[in-house]
Amino acid sequence: MCSTKCHSLFLNSPKPNHSPLINLKLMAHTIQSIPPISTPVTQLQVINMIRHDPNTSRSLAYFMSLASSTIFNHTPLTYQAMIKTLCRSLQLDTAQYLLQQMTLEKISCTEDTMISLIQAYSQTGSVMRALKTFYRANELGCSITVRVYNHLFDALLKDNRFSMIAPLYSDMKKDGIEPNVYTYNILIKALCRNNCVEAALKLLEEMPRKGALPDEVSLTTVVSSLCGMGRISEAKNMLVKLPPQVSCYNALIHGLCGSFRLKEAFEMFDKMSERGLLPNVITYTTIIGAFCNAGDLDIACAILGQMLVRGLCPNIHTYVSLLKGFLENGRVDDALHVWDWMIQERCTPNVIAYNVLIQGLCSNGIVQKAMPVLKCMEREGIHPNVRTYSILINGFSKVGDVHGAMNVWHIMGRDGCKPNVVAYTCMVDAYCKSKMFDDAFDMIMTMKMEQNCQPSTATYNTLIKGLCENGQVGRAMRLLAEMRRSGCVLSTRTYNILLDGLFKEGEHREAFKLFNEMLDSNYQMDTVTFNTVVHGLCALGFVQRALALLGKMIVNGLRPNLLTFNPIFHSYCKDNNIRTAAHILGAMGARDVTAYTILISGLCGVNRLDCATVYLLKMWHEGIIPNYATWSTLVRAVFVKFGRLGSVQLVQNLLDEFG
Repeated sequence: MCSTKCHSLFLNSPKPNHSPLINLKLMAHTIQSIPPISTPVTQLQVINMIRHDPNTSRSLAYFMSLASSTIFNHTPLTYQAMIKTLCRSLQLDTAQYLLQQMTLEKISCTEDTMISLIQAYSQTGSVMRALKTFYRANELGCSITVRVYNHLFDALLKDNRFSMIAPLYSDMKKDGIEPNVYTYNILIKALCRNNCVEAALKLLEEMPRKGALPDEVSLTTVVSSLCGMGRISEAKNMLVKLPPQVSCYNALIHGLCGSFRLKEAFEMFDKMSERGLLPNVITYTTIIGAFCNAGDLDIACAILGQMLVRGLCPNIHTYVSLLKGFLENGRVDDALHVWDWMIQERCTPNVIAYNVLIQGLCSNGIVQKAMPVLKCMEREGIHPNVRTYSILINGFSKVGDVHGAMNVWHIMGRDGCKPNVVAYTCMVDAYCKSKMFDDAFDMIMTMKMEQNCQPSTATYNTLIKGLCENGQVGRAMRLLAEMRRSGCVLSTRTYNILLDGLFKEGEHREAFKLFNEMLDSNYQMDTVTFNTVVHGLCALGFVQRALALLGKMIVNGLRPNLLTFNPIFHSYCKDNNIRTAAHILGAMGARDVTAYTILISGLCGVNRLDCATVYLLKMWHEGIIPNYATWSTLVRAVFVKFGRLGSVQLVQNLLDEFG
């Protein structure tokens, strides 16, 4: 009979139709056979035995042995202790079984038991099962309190189920349960995450009326949300009216730094002292990080000095900010000093710190120094993640070392780290840099066979760019067709790469066909798109069409830049239409050495050396330094007309003019 009735211990298993005592006996026998207990025990002894035994299976067997004995009857608190232990080890099906036993024995479920189950389900990402258990509260004899509601709200918030919180809150109020500060804090967090800061502000106003004064968490959440939405002035005004809180000022300073308003961040820093608040490690780290991001490393170091004088120790985030700042500004030696200092201060670097160091070394072109860092990570027991390997592959790719990239790829596979789209794309780039296009195609085919790692637009763009740069534009166009078949979204960059490749290979008809396709489908075009086509039109001598496209570009709200004007400008100079070229140069908002050199070359070509010299002086006075091509063009023209002495005299006169 037992073999047919005893089902698996899952939530959806049939409710037992035999006595709870027999169920517990069967369960105990399944887990472990232990001798019957004959010595009387107290409730406290049972609870301590369950709590302090590190082996959950043994605790459960002990619990069941007591249930099968005649010397002890389980109580709500012993059930609570056992279910809590099961929840800690995430044995939730067994916990539900015991919950059912409690119902059959008419033992009420305690508040703490219900909370343990909600927390455990939240931890395993099964918040809906937590909700189902909550709705069984009456059946389980559990009195629902504000604490139970709070833990359920928190579980829903962590699972991003914001829409379910409001109805539950309404039920809570209908049940006559008053919210406390913790309830309000969860509701405020949920509203702020949904960008409903106005509703959060209303809750803040409601709290004192309900006898729940806003605390540090309530206020900081709202201040942080206002800053995140760019409403910094409102956040500032709010701080003036509130009791001084370090965390609120930290949130405001973080918002100001994120908006690059460093001067105002400093002012808030001073105001903290005026209101009797001492900046903490978070305050200093936020400001140090902001100045490092802005490249003001000397100021960042000065703030660090002030922090140390005040007796505050930098944390891992402080060190990482400094490390990143030095590396991004090419100060590798200073970055390595920061790393050594961090180690000396016994601040253990995490995977983020290692990734920042590896990224910095690769960005500064010393990828070979990054490999020993990877080995150091492994020695220290820090597991490299997929980002670590992607950075290294990209680093080797940038210096054209495909074998180094392949080596990192093999290490990643050996260590059981599954590559993501970024890692695959970096490897495709490495193959393209070494013109190993068949291997790059194979890599994309491997991705397509992966269920959760399909090639992205960036992956295809990388291969298309590599093919176009190496004269294989036909193959790149076939890859475009493959992208469409795969349902991969084409980006503006995809079109730009192909347009550039087609024009460079003289495939003008295909290029214009692709451009017209963009126009017909109202595809979003950027400055690069227009510049590429303008350059192509000018190369074919269609200057008027290029000017018409320039007008369309302006109508679309895009500002032409030097790369837009220079091809048009060059075409007019080449056709000896110097007057129009000079007019265009005057209309250009910003001029560069290329534009001036083109005009000077055109003027020299029609023997207008006097005008060419005037434009040379003009560019100099605009702060644009002539380059080799500028001088070469002018000196060669003077040499042809006046001979060697004329060239020498021109150079001498210009040097005198420039001082």
